[in-house]
Amino acid sequence: MNYKETIDFLFTQVPMFQRIGSGAYKPGLQNTIALDNIFGNAHRTFRTIHVAGTNGKGSVSHTIASILQKSGYRVGLYTSPHLLDFRERIRVNGEMIPEEKVVDFVSRYRTCGFDGVPSFFELSTILAFDHFRSEKVDIAVIEVGLGGRLDCTNIISPILSIITNISFDHTQFLGNTLSEIASEKAGIIKPGIPVVIGEAEGEVRQVFADKATLEGSPIVFAEDDRQILAHSKENGNLRLKTRDFGIIVDELSGDCQLKNANTILSALPLLREAGLNISDQAIKEGFAHVCEISGLMGRWMTVGTNPMVICDTGHNTGGFAYISAQLHAVKCTALRIVIGFVSDKDVSHVLAMLPRDATYYFAQASVPRAMDCHTLATLAEKAGLAGRSFSTVAEAYDTAIKESATSDFVYVGGSTFIVADLLALLKSIGE
Repeated sequence: MNYKETIDFLFTQVPMFQRIGSGAYKPGLQNTIALDNIFGNAHRTFRTIHVAGTNGKGSVSHTIASILQKSGYRVGLYTSPHLLDFRERIRVNGEMIPEEKVVDFVSRYRTCGFDGVPSFFELSTILAFDHFRSEKVDIAVIEVGLGGRLDCTNIISPILSIITNISFDHTQFLGNTLSEIASEKAGIIKPGIPVVIGEAEGEVRQVFADKATLEGSPIVFAEDDRQILAHSKENGNLRLKTRDFGIIVDELSGDCQLKNANTILSALPLLREAGLNISDQAIKEGFAHVCEISGLMGRWMTVGTNPMVICDTGHNTGGFAYISAQLHAVKCTALRIVIGFVSDKDVSHVLAMLPRDATYYFAQASVPRAMDCHTLATLAEKAGLAGRSFSTVAEAYDTAIKESATSDFVYVGGSTFIVADLLALLKSIGE
């Protein structure tokens, strides 16, 4: 198969959660362990950092990878989902896995004699580990796909575990209470391996503390380790005055990045204790150029000016607690919001957070999981949000731009797939 045929195989012949949702979810590690054994336990040939959490784990993973790369290490980065190209998920020093490596791995998988049908994510995870071994990475930052305890990335033995926060998401798999969700995320805490918790309070904090005690794992609660003393916005970036690292300029400027940055800064001393040589200068450069170094996209990302256009992949109540606050604070002539969701989530809490005085363009992403735009419009109307329905992101976005004055503000988001469709549209226009 060529690359296009290989990607078609991955997207259609194995269950892919990104496209179809719950039908692709395969809890448990049996398939992953079996595939890992067939492909020679590649993850044992390099050190790893494991990152879980409801929100922020992508930003944390990319920033840590960026810092490690600036420290001189050869760094693997495994994240999900992708926005434009499957290969975004698997990077070495910011470079996406080559197409021929994907083709070669899938060819080897199809002739390896594996007895079973792996999920898309199980196969992708073993592909990532295989690629990192072949590229002789020093260390890899591994982002959990869903949950933690039963996620297929949980076969690794990291030098550090990080759990960013807990919010309601994927409740059909992880539980209906925050403590149940926390228990699933806490499944990545390994015996004797330090763990950093970004945000946790009450029963959620207790779940993590109890799990760490059970495993004999040193635990750091980043909120108790206040690294950020003050902050301000500077030329679209966050300027952070830190306790131990001086002034840091963070390229990621969303409000949620304050919590993410504090989590990262709390993790760095533990990485140093684990033997990594990380200079303060590498930390500053890693924060300041994270998108360029790591390839991160879609985090309060500016994609247009006059009018200002921002997109963000935040897609649950935890993420929108920050996003909605920023939208309410926007200074503009008119606020226009292009928004859509997936059909397997309860969006009522998100809709309740959004500004009532904005004009809405309810869009439907180009994946089978997408919520019907008319269904969304009906739900939004009940929440007091007025707007029109559009069967594609392109149509919704084009309409919003045509109706905007240069002093207006356009936000695009609600789902990773809405952002993906927007970026694909802008790329096609640019080409």
